[in-house]
Amino acid sequence: MATLEDKLLGEKLEYYCSSSEGEDNGDEGDDAKGTSGKSRSSGLTIDTNPDATPSGGFRQQGSTNTGPKGVVKDWQRFKQLEAERRDETERQRLALAKKLTITTATSAEDEERKRQEELDSELDELMSEEFLQQYQKQRMAEMLRQTGHNQQFGKVQQLTSHAEFLECVEQENKHTTIIIHIYERQMAACTTLNKCLDSLASDYPSIKFAKICSSVAGMSRDFRTKGLPALLVYKAQAVIGNFVRLTDDLSDDFFASDVESFLIEHGILLDRALYN
Repeated sequence: MATLEDKLLGEKLEYYCSSSEGEDNGDEGDDAKGTSGKSRSSGLTIDTNPDATPSGGFRQQGSTNTGPKGVVKDWQRFKQLEAERRDETERQRLALAKKLTITTATSAEDEERKRQEELDSELDELMSEEFLQQYQKQRMAEMLRQTGHNQQFGKVQQLTSHAEFLECVEQENKHTTIIIHIYERQMAACTTLNKCLDSLASDYPSIKFAKICSSVAGMSRDFRTKGLPALLVYKAQAVIGNFVRLTDDLSDDFFASDVESFLIEHGILLDRALYN
């Protein structure tokens, strides 16, 4: 008769399982009936964990789904990134275009500002008193040339007859101003005026100055007494000035500058600076 030990060993050998789990699950073995009335383990362990991999490990939760839905999702993500890159590229292009536009506009504005400053500087120079005087001289000289005032006299012409008097007036250019002094030799004021006219003739070479003795011109004794010294001014054969007894305006003691101011005041002479 087998001993208890042999019986135990025999049962152990007969019902040995490769895992201690088989011993722990003895109650489960009672549910399955074998040929001997007891359940028997097959020696294999079945893993029912849904996350287990075929090799016994666990599947990573963040792994990419390679199914149809995963492919669609990846494609959508790709198009999203592509749109974002396209938008970023467009923003960069617009920013660059704006920067270039601002730079170009700034350069154009700088050029316009510099040009305006140059124009302002030139205008200031043109409006200077010196320039205006120079321009006035040039313009007057041009007008004098156009009106025949380019003739140069420079001296007081002595008229010795009434015929010369008429010729001096009638045969001169219609644009020429003729100033004739009617004098008397014994009068001090007439002598002074002749000296003044000699000076003015050189200062105003485009004006024709002449002098004639009152007796030669056929003036009456009364006129010689009361009207001398006298200046007759002609232009285009017409009298434009008739100044008798100038001592009433100039006094008995006068100079060339006084005579010049008198004639300028009455519009007979222009400032001699315009002639030079």
